[in-house]
Amino acid sequence: MLDFRQAGAIPGARLLGFSGGRGSRHPQGFSSVCIDSRLAKEGSLFVALAGSSLDGHSFVEEAFCRGAAAAMIGEAQLQNPALGLEKAADKTGKVLLAVPDTLRGLQDAARLYLKQFPGLLKIGVTGSAGKTTTKEIAAAIIGREKKVVYNRGNLNSETGLPLAAFEVRSGHEVGIFEMGMNRPGEIEELARVLEPHIALITNIGSAHIGILGSRGMIAQEKKNIFSQFSGNETALIPDNDEFRGFLAQGLRGKIIFYGKTVFKEWGGDRLLGLEGSEILWAGKPVRFRLPGKHNLKNALAAVALAREVPVSDEAIRGGLESVKPLFGRSEIIEGPVTVIRDCYNASPESTGEALDFCDNLDWKGRKIYVLGSMLELGENSREAHEQIGRLLTGSGADMIFLFGLEMAAAAEYMARAGGKPFFHTGDRDELSRILGRYTCPGDLVLLKGSRGNALEHLSEVLAGIQEPAAFAAGGGIG
Repeated sequence: MLDFRQAGAIPGARLLGFSGGRGSRHPQGFSSVCIDSRLAKEGSLFVALAGSSLDGHSFVEEAFCRGAAAAMIGEAQLQNPALGLEKAADKTGKVLLAVPDTLRGLQDAARLYLKQFPGLLKIGVTGSAGKTTTKEIAAAIIGREKKVVYNRGNLNSETGLPLAAFEVRSGHEVGIFEMGMNRPGEIEELARVLEPHIALITNIGSAHIGILGSRGMIAQEKKNIFSQFSGNETALIPDNDEFRGFLAQGLRGKIIFYGKTVFKEWGGDRLLGLEGSEILWAGKPVRFRLPGKHNLKNALAAVALAREVPVSDEAIRGGLESVKPLFGRSEIIEGPVTVIRDCYNASPESTGEALDFCDNLDWKGRKIYVLGSMLELGENSREAHEQIGRLLTGSGADMIFLFGLEMAAAAEYMARAGGKPFFHTGDRDELSRILGRYTCPGDLVLLKGSRGNALEHLSEVLAGIQEPAAFAAGGGIG
């Protein structure tokens, strides 16, 4: 991937234990990158990151023993005799790459690596919701005509994106990279690594509002995906987002507002409930299997990217038809009980969209909504959960289960409003037991909540439902 002479160009980097000669006992470069010493293998670079509970510098020797060619370490850690980093490198004949900060060093190394592929069209995707789904749809479409690389799963963080960047190879034509954030300034850091030619924002919502404080600050953070633009790049901004003017203001490069009314090829769409949607694109129908209006928005974003690459209308139709739900994102699990598993993440906007979708489904049996707490909302949390309680009170649910400390605000609102049966608990085992007793064949169950609630584990309980319910739930707070 990089030889150590190239890696030495990382700002502030210093090589130790590297002679550079052809006959040297030391490795000359690295062929993969890892941040977990257990994943180190022959020829890899182990980056020693300092976590909240574990410090990667304590595992440098283990990484060397597993075959790592080198370790990226913090310059300050060289002075810690308890770690014995130079001794470990000398004993194993490996190389140390000392940098001022290993997280920044990892990002700088990824940025340096990507510069080896000047022909790669680099695409960045961010937004409050829909990033992963948009990326996956875009990869399915563009991949029909181009050789595509993209970050797998949820490798979209300050460490995940750089690791994903190291997956690029010489045969790739387009790279599609999702960018997430858990702290201020993170999007700008990731944009500096990727330097995208095309950058897209899906929407500005209230996810992570507890970190940034307001939707305006979220918009500013997401706008930083355009921070590396020099004038030749393309910004894609949702046409109907209330922050569209702010997001476009002062940008260097081409600005495109995308949406249904913008695409002349978009001939309309028809919702098909749990079966997804039918889209008319360039005069021909497309069956799109991801259900709900929110997934149509994700499809529009992916199509906007595909048109800029560009790829053909045939590729757009074929890619849209090939997409399947990802784990925890609009999954439909059919059985005695039909489960909508949409519990990978949750914000007030996405939870409201999930409730609206289920309320409008034509369903013969009962509708049961299981909602977990929406996390990372900060001082806005109580108000946001009360609003969910308000929506639930007027919803089409036959029974509601609320889980988590934050959902107490929704439960309190519903108790005051009355008229809708619900149960609230902070005990996952209790939730599982009571939900299993209450649910019966023919029910539709929505699982929606932030990832920390781990609501996906309820799928096993619901999959085993065989007999009619024996539990009659009342409206109260458990």
